[in-house]
Amino acid sequence: MDTHSTHQPDHLYQGRRASLPLDIVVIGCGLGGLAAAYCLAQAGHKVTILEAALAIGDVGAGIQASPNVSRLLIRWGLHPRLEELGVKPQALSIRRWTNNEVVGWTEFGDAMDKAYGAPYYHIHRADFHQILYEATEPHCNVRVGCRVVSVDPSKPSLTLASGEVVYADLIIGADGVKSITREYVVGGPDKPRATGDAAYRAIIPTEKLLQDDDLKVLVEETDSIIWMGPRGHIVGYNIRAKKEYNLVMIHPDETEGGVESWTAEGNADKMKGYYKGWNIAVEKLLALVPSTLDWKLMDRDPLPTWIHKDGKLVLLGDSCHPMLPYRAQGSAMAVEDAAVLGNLFSNCSDRSQITPLLYAYQSLRYERATATQTSSSLNRHIFHHPDGPEQEERDREMRMAMDDALRVARGENSTLVLAGNANQWADKEKSNIQFGYDADDEAEKWWLANGDKLMTFVPSTEVAN
Repeated sequence: MDTHSTHQPDHLYQGRRASLPLDIVVIGCGLGGLAAAYCLAQAGHKVTILEAALAIGDVGAGIQASPNVSRLLIRWGLHPRLEELGVKPQALSIRRWTNNEVVGWTEFGDAMDKAYGAPYYHIHRADFHQILYEATEPHCNVRVGCRVVSVDPSKPSLTLASGEVVYADLIIGADGVKSITREYVVGGPDKPRATGDAAYRAIIPTEKLLQDDDLKVLVEETDSIIWMGPRGHIVGYNIRAKKEYNLVMIHPDETEGGVESWTAEGNADKMKGYYKGWNIAVEKLLALVPSTLDWKLMDRDPLPTWIHKDGKLVLLGDSCHPMLPYRAQGSAMAVEDAAVLGNLFSNCSDRSQITPLLYAYQSLRYERATATQTSSSLNRHIFHHPDGPEQEERDREMRMAMDDALRVARGENSTLVLAGNANQWADKEKSNIQFGYDADDEAEKWWLANGDKLMTFVPSTEVAN
């Protein structure tokens, strides 16, 4: 069966569908919510998405779909849309802030496909959302203008702002970083803490870059570029079939208080002032930005559990493991969560299995999501060294890895063990763990080993391991 060309949901879960269809409510119609609804519907369940917004749409800018998520999207029949709207970066190029010198380089492009069996894409978040919505909407009931104001996790049921009460067998909290459902799982308010960073975001039409001799190479070579500097870094790459250039500019957060928002306006002049003195390519890029959004980066510690004690409410994606953007794995983790949840629940034959299946999901996902959160935070430290001994040691490590990667690209053998390298993408073991992961394989293996003793996976107190 050619899963690259057409939308054929019956091939999921080896054609297996739950013998007991459940009524499942997903709160939130973001990337994680859509993916969860899609997978659970393909597993044979009746799924309703409740979205607070009055219309379906998604904001944001560019995001990265690495092989661990693209393999799932391809399996869902979405390969043609990814090829149409995404851009495959040929390499990751890590550079110095002052002179644009390349100090780190990792081959992407065909090398990603060859190593992990799936491509690496850059895609606009709104396009990613639209692709998932098109795949999901025919298979579930999407209700907009349905803001959840309270949850009774024991029944379970939800009360909407309109006063309507919605009942379900299972509630999935996919309501993002400002999740209402997380507070029910945690047992009270769960406030984020400021990281000390914020991110300006902007998109530039690539036709403007192509008119400048210093910038046109950024479009022609389609590398993903990270410019590292003191207390900040900039990420740039192509999206929308190379029609737009996406910029994310991490800088010290100087605002008092503030909220987590994808849509807060930033001050473009202040942004340009912060990066004054960076290399000519950066200054020219920023001169092309008329306005910007400023995203306050907030962090949360890993939760002790993602499952409400009554076993009928579970969290997914940013609601339980929000990711800082330094490793570009936030959307991937949410989609992986959804794939594991859908696969496990394709085995559901009795309501008594709901809670143990949720603990199976948590046991499969908790450690990986937490490790990815840690890896993301590590890059913040690596990228933001001020010039000096630590920065020089970082750059030396990255250059060693780059020299090795260039040898491999020429067809020679790797001569270095790069475990713990400052360029985390050069660390083969880390990349194999991150990009080689197949959520469906993990769920299938778990069920094969544990399906016959499912009821033993409900712990009395804490996270199942």
